[in-house]
Amino acid sequence: MGLVAAFLLFTSQAPDDPIMTKEKDVTVINTTSLAGDIEGYAGCTPVKVFIKDGKVLRVEALENEETPKYFDMVEKGLMKKWNGKPVKTAEKSKVDVVTGATVSSEAVIENVRRGISYYIYANKK
Repeated sequence: MGLVAAFLLFTSQAPDDPIMTKEKDVTVINTTSLAGDIEGYAGCTPVKVFIKDGKVLRVEALENEETPKYFDMVEKGLMKKWNGKPVKTAEKSKVDVVTGATVSSEAVIENVRRGISYYIYANKK
């Protein structure tokens, strides 16, 4: 946990934070650089987590190298699991993987968790 906290501290200090941006009254967390070490079946599976008033609005998959047939299953089966949840609840939510796309599912779940953790840590200041 110390390594993650140190990473968050240093990356959240940048004035032009590419990880956390604002779109009107919505905070958007992009896990491309935040979770580059998390890999699905064929590579990284970055997401954008949209947060408003301390709740997850939605999660969107970003470009990745996963097999489209299987990643479509992940998008349909996982992406709405965090919608409407307060960030602290969403961060700790137990989300089941999609059968047939387990590795991709696990990677997406970890990307979402890391993105939400980043948001929570950055907003403690």
